[in-house]
Amino acid sequence: MQGEATAQPSALVAFTANNVRSYRDPVTLSLQATRVANAEVVRDVYTASAAPERLLPVAGVLGANASGKSNVLRAMADMRSTVLSSFVNRAGGASSCRRPFLLDAEASDSPSEFMVELILNGVWWQYGFEVDGQNVVREFAYHYPRARQALVFERDTDEVLFGAAFRSTGRSLLPLLRDNALLLSLCGAADNAQIGPLFDWWENNLRLATSYNRTGRAAFTASLGKKATTRSRVLDLLRAADLGLTDMQVVTPDAETLDRLRWVAKTLQGDEEEGDEFVIEEQIQLIHRGAEGGVLFEPEDESMGTQVWVGLVGPVLDALNTGCALLVDELDASLHPHLVTKLVDLFQSPLTNPRCAQLIFNAHDVNVLDGRHRYHLGRDQLWFTERGANGETRLYSLADFKARRDESIGRRYLSGRYGAVPELNPTDFSVAVLGR
Repeated sequence: MQGEATAQPSALVAFTANNVRSYRDPVTLSLQATRVANAEVVRDVYTASAAPERLLPVAGVLGANASGKSNVLRAMADMRSTVLSSFVNRAGGASSCRRPFLLDAEASDSPSEFMVELILNGVWWQYGFEVDGQNVVREFAYHYPRARQALVFERDTDEVLFGAAFRSTGRSLLPLLRDNALLLSLCGAADNAQIGPLFDWWENNLRLATSYNRTGRAAFTASLGKKATTRSRVLDLLRAADLGLTDMQVVTPDAETLDRLRWVAKTLQGDEEEGDEFVIEEQIQLIHRGAEGGVLFEPEDESMGTQVWVGLVGPVLDALNTGCALLVDELDASLHPHLVTKLVDLFQSPLTNPRCAQLIFNAHDVNVLDGRHRYHLGRDQLWFTERGANGETRLYSLADFKARRDESIGRRYLSGRYGAVPELNPTDFSVAVLGR
């Protein structure tokens, strides 16, 4: 199945961030396949170029606690929130989602930079921006409709330039543009037909799953479980996890319960905007196999692992069905390693993922490093984060290391061969408990 063709999907090629959260210096997460890729999972995505782009459906990030592996996903979420809200958020604008590196005063006062490379409907795009504490410092978009770079727009603090194909419609929007709003955000609000597809990718093709929005994600699973077209798939994927389930039902909670669920979600969410896309309107209740037949459980009576799985089933099925990118923070939290492997395989396999949906996750479980099965993660799909002496995060790929195909990557990782593991001194723990 090497290089199975995918007809003009939308796909993420690479993401770059600089001076964002724990990333003081520029870092890039790439989903372009390299020569060390697992050939069974590589997707040939056709563009205007003569040769198709070889993309990867999955990228996993591992590292020690507080090393910055969650910040890869949060930085992408920051960029998404800025694109979607900077124009409508008149007071805060683009800076409201900015999280600069805080452990260096110079970095805190410098702009934060974001850039993505995407394939949209068979055309390669580059889009990025820089924002400081008040305004948009720079913003640009290019596309490659004939395999050559063409300007869509480029903006700095003084002027905005449009490519020839976008000049007329672009200039009509300029009277509405503010210094603290992204031009792309304005194009989305104005439903601009030419640049709008780039905005739409952020709205429809990038989803984030964290502990903050698990309640909303469970409600999303419930909404799919209520539809005749998706109910059987939701139930089958719930059953596949071997949770002792026989059936499910979807209920609309009473007003008091619904308000409580929304309050819990908002409290967990804090000032983040990561959970806004999942609206809490319904609940899913699972029927478990009992000695005398099925027993209906309340959601709060389920194990944490079951709740985590329920919150993932809907977004996973939606991603595979639409071909969007799903970002999952702590994928292995409360899930058995075998279940994590099966979930990753759903995205790796061209059979279950024909639309080139992409999964980007972080985890601690070294079982994801296991290369003994057909859809294993290639070395260019595995990334590590390591905290530097001044608290900054370094992001690097396993493909940077010379490793034999048959070596035990998990064992070598735990031994510190690739870095990205905590340096723990047993004496420190003893002193903390027993005193000096």
